[in-house]
Amino acid sequence: MTTREITIKESKGAFSIFKKTGKEADFSGISSLRQLLTKEKARILNIIKTEKPASLYDLSKKLNRRFKAVYEDVKLLERFGLIELIEEKVNNRTRHKPQLIINTLTVHIKI
Repeated sequence: MTTREITIKESKGAFSIFKKTGKEADFSGISSLRQLLTKEKARILNIIKTEKPASLYDLSKKLNRRFKAVYEDVKLLERFGLIELIEEKVNNRTRHKPQLIINTLTVHIKI
């Protein structure tokens, strides 16, 4: 596991996010960080870490939430490099197993 760093920079009265993910950099608005740091996303990360769900469907059942809502949250967590979805073939079907790939998230705010 690794540490993921996100830097928030102030520029001309607005904040922007700079996230370095090894090979590439992602620039997006501060609203993305607000979406990332929610109670539901923290629950998702906790369930992935402690209960290791076998698929996104399993994760949604453990969270007692709609699959579509969980899927959208997971895609955002994946975009920020906190988790990855591992493809597995089971009975001629492909399932996506969520896996935590960091153990620390560091946020820097530069003004």
